[in-house]
Amino acid sequence: MKWILIAAYAVCIPLANWMIGNIGECIPNGPCLLPMGFGLLAPSGVLVIGASLMLRDAIQMVAGWRWGLIAIGVGAVVSYLLASPFIVLASVASFILSELADFAVYTPLAQKRLTLALLASGAVGAVIDSAAFLLIAFGSMDFIGGQILGKLYAVVFASIVIPFIRAALKEAK
Repeated sequence: MKWILIAAYAVCIPLANWMIGNIGECIPNGPCLLPMGFGLLAPSGVLVIGASLMLRDAIQMVAGWRWGLIAIGVGAVVSYLLASPFIVLASVASFILSELADFAVYTPLAQKRLTLALLASGAVGAVIDSAAFLLIAFGSMDFIGGQILGKLYAVVFASIVIPFIRAALKEAK
């Protein structure tokens, strides 16, 4: 299970970076955008990055905090190697900052309050990732609302699913 989660996590980064330049309504010399609801738009990789925040939490839940940190390191390297040149710095910096913030919030809460840990860490990671990425990549916060909302969709979904996974893992032991 650990290796499947790590592989899925590692795929999220290049997939999100590719989507930003290829999926949705593309702005010349800018990102491709998707509607997030409530009249908000966001660069199209947003949903996949939201999933990556939750996959990192799942890795830590299944394999421990050390593997959570290893996954962040692997993700940063993958991001650096595979991001397109116009967003490589933004991709790596926002990835590392948001994942470490997610880790810092998730870790102390996860043992006793898993759903709260998932929601709180995902929300913190979503805000930090969105702000850092938009500022570094585009020098603008124009899509911050859509970015955060898109990531929160993935956070809420995972906060419902991951407790069931945890229960199944405990039952399997």
